[in-house]
Amino acid sequence: MIKPASQTPLSILALADLLSEGGLPPGVVNVVTTSQSDDVMAPLILDPRSRKLSFTGSTGVGKHLLELCAKTVMRTSMELGGNAPFLVFDDADLDAAVDGAMAAKMRNIGQACTAANRILVQRGVAEEFTKRLTERMSALPMGRGVEDGVVVGPLINRAAVDKVGQLIDDAVARGATVALGGTPVDRTGYFYPASVLTDVTDDAQMCHTEIFGPVAAISTFDTEEEAVRRANDTPFGLVSYVYTENLRRGLRVCEALEAGMVGLNQGVVSNPAAPFGGIKESGLGREGGFTGIDEFLETKYIGVTL
Repeated sequence: MIKPASQTPLSILALADLLSEGGLPPGVVNVVTTSQSDDVMAPLILDPRSRKLSFTGSTGVGKHLLELCAKTVMRTSMELGGNAPFLVFDDADLDAAVDGAMAAKMRNIGQACTAANRILVQRGVAEEFTKRLTERMSALPMGRGVEDGVVVGPLINRAAVDKVGQLIDDAVARGATVALGGTPVDRTGYFYPASVLTDVTDDAQMCHTEIFGPVAAISTFDTEEEAVRRANDTPFGLVSYVYTENLRRGLRVCEALEAGMVGLNQGVVSNPAAPFGGIKESGLGREGGFTGIDEFLETKYIGVTL
């Protein structure tokens, strides 16, 4: 598996620890870093010895790799971008919903494919939910990740900071209101403060691209049908989140949502024993559990006459 160059330091450290413990023989895992994917991936994919590609990254790069894999009909697993909706119904446990939103939104400072990108709250509880979430977000200490107590660390680079700022400016220009943050901080490093926006319109750019930053984009809905329609109004389908105390409604909405994974009253869906992956332009195939193992196996039928 080739990870983007920005993630390789963590990958190398993890592999170094594993190798130092004697977990894998030399040569089983090889890490090659590059900023030009075709320099590395094209020769690997087109080599007749290669039988499977598992990729985690952007949808754009994933599509390009699929084109390369088509040349040899190579099996693929693609874990690509997301645009996760986080639905809060008026019968939800708001304490649990806010806890779940914090987990789904602020994991890795929002820099995660599973991060809640669009928070849709039913109108009857929208004001109270927003108040509680804003209070929680405003209390998060910001600083270098090696400092004690820090929750909001730096984003990955300057481009990421600029992107978050541009998305917020665009949303505000389209009618959104900044309830918290919304402006860059004057300090060294790639920091952006935890921010909350309300009344985010569906045509805002942040509703159509991964924010990848500590920004909670909140909008309201009136009916279950509206919530499902707006949640599904995206070419992506990695994960969705639903908060309701009505089990019938919860299961009904989970079935209707176009996503490979759904968290019902929970803000973290990742589990090594469960199949992880999306549908539509969020990818194909699964990682984790028996399903993830099957992705790397071939089915062979042998008919025998004795």
